[in-house]
Amino acid sequence: MSHKKENSINNLQSYINSPEKQRALYRRTLVIVVLSQIFGGAGLAAGITVGALLAQDMLGTDSFTGVPTALFTLGSAGAALLVGRLSERFGRRLGLAAGFLAGGIGAIGVVVSAITNNIFLLFVSLLIYGSGSATNLQARYAGTDLASPKQRATAISIAMVSTTFGAVAGPNLVDVMGEFAMRIGVPALSGPFILAAATYILASLVLLVLLRPDPLIVAKAIADEKRNNKNILLDSNTNSLTFNKRGIVASATLMVLTQLVMVAIMTMTPVHMGEHGHGLSEVGMIIGFHVGAMYLPSLLTGVLVDRIGRIYMAMAAGVTLLAAGVLAAMAPGESMTLLTLALILLGLGWNFGLISGTAILVDSTNTANRAKMQGTVDVLVALSGASGGVLSGVVVANTSYATLSIAGGILSLFLIPVLIWSNSKRVKVTA
Repeated sequence: MSHKKENSINNLQSYINSPEKQRALYRRTLVIVVLSQIFGGAGLAAGITVGALLAQDMLGTDSFTGVPTALFTLGSAGAALLVGRLSERFGRRLGLAAGFLAGGIGAIGVVVSAITNNIFLLFVSLLIYGSGSATNLQARYAGTDLASPKQRATAISIAMVSTTFGAVAGPNLVDVMGEFAMRIGVPALSGPFILAAATYILASLVLLVLLRPDPLIVAKAIADEKRNNKNILLDSNTNSLTFNKRGIVASATLMVLTQLVMVAIMTMTPVHMGEHGHGLSEVGMIIGFHVGAMYLPSLLTGVLVDRIGRIYMAMAAGVTLLAAGVLAAMAPGESMTLLTLALILLGLGWNFGLISGTAILVDSTNTANRAKMQGTVDVLVALSGASGGVLSGVVVANTSYATLSIAGGILSLFLIPVLIWSNSKRVKVTA
């Protein structure tokens, strides 16, 4: 056995035998995840803010303005699966670092495509850029690896709220980055993707350098030790290698529907605003409020999910998304106030759904299958976002923004029967 491998095993053993070191690593992991999420949030915001506008400019039509969102969410689907599998095999550090690095490379490709006016390169680059979005979401799981069941939603919320700093700053830097892009001789709409490239690569480096020891590897070692410890008597009905299928179905349905509704309405809002005379700065501001509502309430949401319960907060997500859809449909296109409020409610409903859904998913799995299952569910979430992005442009082109918003709000209510069904059998919390 090599000296390096022996030191690694001894290091793991020291965490297994020390609850105090486990708690310290849990806190340290959260700090590192927070730092990476600040950078990752800024990268994420670029595609949300100007992706549809860039496609509209390059294609010269509104009918395909949902395609960029569809492409980077489709790309995030594949990336979610790969990041989940990499994390399962090699740990969170390598899985998450690879995902953010790919997102940065994709953002560079978008900039090059804008310079060369190459539509094919734009579409390919947006697919790769989606890796950053998937990784940004996957990072929320890293904080839960060493969290107790009563800490899980709070840990998720800490990871998510840190995204706010970058995600809110990103849309509000649209004009600044646009001016910077023009000064260096590239199209203004590619400016936010220059920011995305830099911040995604920085997020990758933070995780690669600092996330040691790996929280998932330590959590697996602790779980293995518990299973192998003959002094621990397990309930005869408990099998730590099984998982709660109802909980997984409920969490997947919840996160898929909230993502679909949020992406569909959010994607077409900048286009809707542009048709009513609003400029880039106003679009950036309203998307900034939306993204802020997606992430900023997370600390409070996490506490509520842990204390009030996963199911109640999940149902609140459906009701909030319905309110967002109705308000967006009723708001005059010239009203910044009502559109902003609708987008805030849209982000808040997504926030409720993602945090409660993630907590249900973690509760319903164990360390042996958790990362792989998380990646699989996030694939479905990303695919739903891709569908929402594509369909949103088609729906608005053939009907109206109001029709899209109402339909999204009504669709969100379908998650409630699934939650009632899943709650008829108690969710089992495993290691």
